[in-house]
Amino acid sequence: MRFVGLDLSTKTGLVIIDESGKVLIEKELKSETKKDPQRMIDLTEQVLSHLKKDDVIAIEGFSYASKGRGMSFQFGYGYSVQIALYTNDFKYLIVAPSQVKKFATGLGNASKESMILPIYKKWGYEHESDNVRDAFILAQIARATISDVKLTKFQKEVIDTLKKRGTV
Repeated sequence: MRFVGLDLSTKTGLVIIDESGKVLIEKELKSETKKDPQRMIDLTEQVLSHLKKDDVIAIEGFSYASKGRGMSFQFGYGYSVQIALYTNDFKYLIVAPSQVKKFATGLGNASKESMILPIYKKWGYEHESDNVRDAFILAQIARATISDVKLTKFQKEVIDTLKKRGTV
């Protein structure tokens, strides 16, 4: 069984781990296409090309507090991936950005920079891309939803919230 984390952005973080937590794939997906919606389609197809039917997939949800021109891309691309996963019968869960941060650090409002050390201390994982680091945490969340892994109190709270919401 594989666990997939997806941080959907113009530079999409993709991490796939196995049942023991070993990283199988870690990469940042980019599109050469600059014009939307083709860029969204290209990135969505790249995501799908890495997936297998029995993967457990966790996607970082939308950051509703964000502002700017990039938001229309974020929403369009995010729904493009969700529709593709749904129509291809993949099971996935959506994890709020604050839950990703809390799972990694214990704080739902941690900065990207303040996540680096806790990720390294807990899992020995490092990567230069914050998108890939977020995807790694998402893969760990996916793993924690169905595997018997040792969790801290705040990590268990994240998983329990996802289960209560019915997203797991």
